[in-house]
Amino acid sequence: MINEAVLLESRSLRKGVVARTEVLDRVKTLSLLPDGMHVTTAMVATYFAVAETVIYNLVSDHRSELEANGYRVLAGEELTRFKRVSGIHSRTRSLALFTRRAVLNVAMLLRDSEVARQVRTYLLDMEYTARTAPVDNSVHNPADSPSDSPSDSLDDCIDRRITHILGTAVVPMFNALIETSSEHRRELIDLRQDIQRVERRLCHHHSQLRRLEGPRKDRVLAGVMGAIDAMNGNEFEDHVADLLRRDGCTDVVVRGGHGDRGVDITGRTPDGRPLVVQCKRFAPHNSVTSPDIQKFLGAAKVLHKADVALYVATCPFTRDALNISAEGGITAVHRGLLEAWSAGTPLNALR
Repeated sequence: MINEAVLLESRSLRKGVVARTEVLDRVKTLSLLPDGMHVTTAMVATYFAVAETVIYNLVSDHRSELEANGYRVLAGEELTRFKRVSGIHSRTRSLALFTRRAVLNVAMLLRDSEVARQVRTYLLDMEYTARTAPVDNSVHNPADSPSDSPSDSLDDCIDRRITHILGTAVVPMFNALIETSSEHRRELIDLRQDIQRVERRLCHHHSQLRRLEGPRKDRVLAGVMGAIDAMNGNEFEDHVADLLRRDGCTDVVVRGGHGDRGVDITGRTPDGRPLVVQCKRFAPHNSVTSPDIQKFLGAAKVLHKADVALYVATCPFTRDALNISAEGGITAVHRGLLEAWSAGTPLNALR
């Protein structure tokens, strides 16, 4: 199982996930040059909230890896052509450019940046969900249609732009050439078929992205879980306590630490029922297991005699853990449900 420390150290693991560039925009917006494909060193430094020298040093240490993902330095005539095509104005004699893949590569290498850490967290979360589909604890309605959840990925926008150009400009141009050319008619027809195949593949790729990775209309993609993941254990318990108070609970007391008798928070629901909460700030790639639930079940029902028991975690629950929670009357507040609750959706168990 991939974790953040291994990702920072292993080039092969970084290579396996570097195509998931949509994760960048789930943390914050990555501004691009007018060509819609590249960013400069200064723009990368701004995105990660670090000094430009930090990016220069990182490039020096990992240049070959970054070049494999699209990093390059333009100079001379190549730089002149790029300025002309992209519409940028600069008097520099050379210009370093990063693609989105290269920027994600930087996020997987940059240790001293909170933004980079959040990108890695979302990336690992996405990979974990993809690898462990049976443990998917999504709060979203599986009947949502793809048309209700268009992908906001910039790569997706580029795919659509290329498809539009192929369909409205390139293919008609080939049609005109075929009509007026006799000597190369067969070659032109073959080329047109190749282009139309590319167009169909891009359309298929776009539909797959919308279905598999498109954000749901009711989900807050950036900020909520990033902020929670940045909390320490005490801050996370206070955050959950604040959510309880927001939803009308009373007598809410944080009891984390020694002598808490197996629970982190106690209180009463809005209608007066005894309430206990266990808070676990785990990494997104971990899971709450059945022994964790069994231990909490005893404390909640036997020691505290609670009517409502919440197990709130920043990660998914295993299938067995979910089954035991349901059988024992424990509400499993998994990562997806925690995100929705933190974003303002009331928790049904408290009603």
